[in-house]
Amino acid sequence: MPYPAPSQSDPDALEHHRWMRQALKLAETAGESGEVPVGAVIVGPGGEAIATGENRRQRDQDPTAHAEIVALRAAGIIRQDWQLRDCRLYVTLEPCPMCAGAIVQARIATLIYAAADPKAGAVRSVLNIPDSAASFHRLEVIEGILAASAREQLQAWFAQQRRSR
Repeated sequence: MPYPAPSQSDPDALEHHRWMRQALKLAETAGESGEVPVGAVIVGPGGEAIATGENRRQRDQDPTAHAEIVALRAAGIIRQDWQLRDCRLYVTLEPCPMCAGAIVQARIATLIYAAADPKAGAVRSVLNIPDSAASFHRLEVIEGILAASAREQLQAWFAQQRRSR
């Protein structure tokens, strides 16, 4: 279910849009570097950005260097703790199975994503890893924050890739 547009009377919605806009900027940077444009921001309990990530698979020649994984690794190093129980993760695209598993492993409190991924989404679209009986940690999931912006960004990037072939 898509999240409603923010109103001045809904501070949570304003906060979600604020951080998702930052994730979209990171995604744009990734796209400009030849990566699939996906960005992620991890926000701590005090409302501060702890770590960010953008897709880096091509640049790092690392199949695990998805935006979410990059951000989770950075947050663990910064906090000196891999358990991120009091954190929120904002990401522009619904996480894949690898990233959804890592998010559960990191014990993220809340996952907020923009665009659903009908081909590989492992949170709600194709699989539901967070709610799986095999997942020992439960987290809140909010979907659809700035979904149209994220979808347009991805579609434009893929269209450009097809034109440059």
